[in-house]
Amino acid sequence: MVDTATDVRDEAWRVARTAEGRLGIQIRELTSLDDQQAAAELLRRIWRADSADQIVNAGMMRAFAHSGNYVVGAYRGSTLVAVAVGFFGADHLHSHVTGVDPAGQSGGVGYAVKLHQRAWALARGVGAVCWTFDPLIRRNAYFNLHKLGARAAAYLPDFYGAMDDGINAGDPSDRMYIRWELGSSAAIAAAEGHGPEPDPTGATILVGRTDTAGAEAPVTGVPAPGRLAVAVPADVERMRGTDAALAARWRMAVRDAMVGALDRGYRIEGITRDGWYLLHP
Repeated sequence: MVDTATDVRDEAWRVARTAEGRLGIQIRELTSLDDQQAAAELLRRIWRADSADQIVNAGMMRAFAHSGNYVVGAYRGSTLVAVAVGFFGADHLHSHVTGVDPAGQSGGVGYAVKLHQRAWALARGVGAVCWTFDPLIRRNAYFNLHKLGARAAAYLPDFYGAMDDGINAGDPSDRMYIRWELGSSAAIAAAEGHGPEPDPTGATILVGRTDTAGAEAPVTGVPAPGRLAVAVPADVERMRGTDAALAARWRMAVRDAMVGALDRGYRIEGITRDGWYLLHP
């Protein structure tokens, strides 16, 4: 008899190590205080925070690592280029934070870290990883839902309350809650580079976009039976710096549309590469 669980674990480590080799990086657990302090400082810089306490400090990393949780760094040579910290929930690993040095974000390092996290969790008999992300950041949405093959389980308005780091300050902390079933057909296909692209054909636009004076603005539509589409802006992080009021309009428009649809029994099917969430009744 084929041991399916063993097959999935072996596949996970194979693709994770292939990604590390392709990028010329090494991902390893951080067990020394010096490494944990360097990791905390990298996260502070990525989030443009005044203190590592606003993200995850070295003391918390030390406690997590000592108790068997997920605290890793990705190194290119001797240079730390990414950090990920997670802890165990009741039936999953909760991926609390993953940060990649901005100089390396487009190089696939974040993807390699998530593949390592998947293999690490499966090796410990954990079948799911959960985390949150800002649903307005469309590159993260596409990465989570299609590059990884995770699913959106819930929309959480202002989940963390007011945040004071350099990225999130002044913006409600709405988050999408993700559940990544590590041995699912979607996760396996995504790890092999075969994740399906969502098709928006025929979906009713619940939130659309209009270009007003060179800036994308949300346009609210009327719900209708069948599939729905909810747009997000191309670069809400830049928008927060140039037009905070417009970014806030996007936040409320997407929140109202998502929460209303989910309350009516819809589920989030995915997101297109150009930033349209698709919801299915």
